[in-house]
Amino acid sequence: MITEIILVLAMLVLLYVAFSYRKEARALKFSLQSLATKHGKMSEQFMPFLDHYPYEKNNFRFIGTPIDGVQFEDDKIVFVEFKSGSSTLSARQRAVRDMIKQGRIEFREFRI
Repeated sequence: MITEIILVLAMLVLLYVAFSYRKEARALKFSLQSLATKHGKMSEQFMPFLDHYPYEKNNFRFIGTPIDGVQFEDDKIVFVEFKSGSSTLSARQRAVRDMIKQGRIEFREFRI
């Protein structure tokens, strides 16, 4: 009887430790993802100024969301999204990319 009680208590302690570990692991994972997002948002503002950026940096205009910016060249306009590591396009960014590929772009002038 005492052995069974000790076993039950030991199992409860192990379950508590496992639950606490999972909770801390989730918090750490969230913290790391948040840090990576902050790093990405900060670094994307400097990307046009890096040596390997293929366009004239002074012709880049930062937008921020859903795409990072627009590059104005003499013969074309380029919508730019900077990514680092293994990050991928969001659903909204994929939709913007697809609309551009389909030619669903307009220019409108509004006067006040």
